[in-house]
Amino acid sequence: MRILIAPDKFKGALGAREVAENIAAGLRDVLRDAKIDIVPMADGGEGTAEIISQALGASWSKCKAHDPLGREIEASYAWIDNQKLAVMEMSEAAGMRRLRPNEGNVDLANTLGVGEMILDAARRGARQIIIGLGGSATNDGGFGMARGLGFQFFGAAGTKLDGFKPSSLQELQRIERPRNLKLPPIVAAVDVKNPLLGNNGATRVFGPQKGVTPDRIDKFERALMRLADVVAEQFGVDYRNEPGAGAAGGLGFGLMSFCGAKIRPGFDVVAESVGLESKMKDVDLVITGEGSLDRQTLEGKTPAGVAQLARKLGKRIFAMVGRASDDAEVQKLFEGVFQNARSGMSQEENMKRAAELLRENARELARTVAAVCDRRSSMRRS
Repeated sequence: MRILIAPDKFKGALGAREVAENIAAGLRDVLRDAKIDIVPMADGGEGTAEIISQALGASWSKCKAHDPLGREIEASYAWIDNQKLAVMEMSEAAGMRRLRPNEGNVDLANTLGVGEMILDAARRGARQIIIGLGGSATNDGGFGMARGLGFQFFGAAGTKLDGFKPSSLQELQRIERPRNLKLPPIVAAVDVKNPLLGNNGATRVFGPQKGVTPDRIDKFERALMRLADVVAEQFGVDYRNEPGAGAAGGLGFGLMSFCGAKIRPGFDVVAESVGLESKMKDVDLVITGEGSLDRQTLEGKTPAGVAQLARKLGKRIFAMVGRASDDAEVQKLFEGVFQNARSGMSQEENMKRAAELLRENARELARTVAAVCDRRSSMRRS
């Protein structure tokens, strides 16, 4: 029997490779003769650059940049030299992981460092840049990123907008392009389909997770609306309603507007990079997973992508997750869903014991598969 394990990370508990290795360990306890292949996955969120770099044999490049609150940092991105391909994550410069607990300040947080990383890769001679849009601490529509690339933003009477505050965009009147800016093609890998504005937009859906209180939502919404209006007036493009424009606090919109980037589902980008379909063609069974299986899974997350590809190729598909909702549409993607959550177990304990519970679930799946194989073998003999 050949089995392919292609999970995403369990955020805060295990990386994608650790998830896959623990599932494999549990399977081998029961299915000793099975051939097991591991393909760690991502979908544009954190971990995307690492997964692609491992698959393509990248090295890591460092550059000076700024974190969401303007502090100088050393940022890293993957570099595939034979392709002159840079693979980066916006969270490396502008992510929540750059902030200490209780340090988030969405009124000041910006994407300046993302622009600095893009510029560094361009100056190095990149022929293409892939950037994952996940884990952001920002809600600036790519305003800071554009400033990092040399764009200038002006308010009334020709004065430059104050600092990098997203709220200052409410006063925006004019944008000036930088001279001689040359960027390679950029692919923005996203795991959400939200537009920039509205009830399903960046501010109303993701803003509260970053500290936007209800009384300030309209202010941030007006700021991003003004940015979209001026971009449309001056540049003749309007990406505010494009799926993924609202990713990473509107950075998807900013990358399309200021860099000519193309938005693509992150799962597709990663699957192509690691050759997932070719690796799946000759297996009998596919296992995927992530920390939480719920309605958001359907919006382009790894388990849904793996499941759809498996079904396209006629493969049996199972999911192993930290916890799962009872949503019927999500559940029907898989022949079976095994979750680490146990009755009476706290979220903290679930995460702490993630590796152990994955091995336990994998053994249970393996016993089920072995029993089915035995029955089929008996039927053939009779």
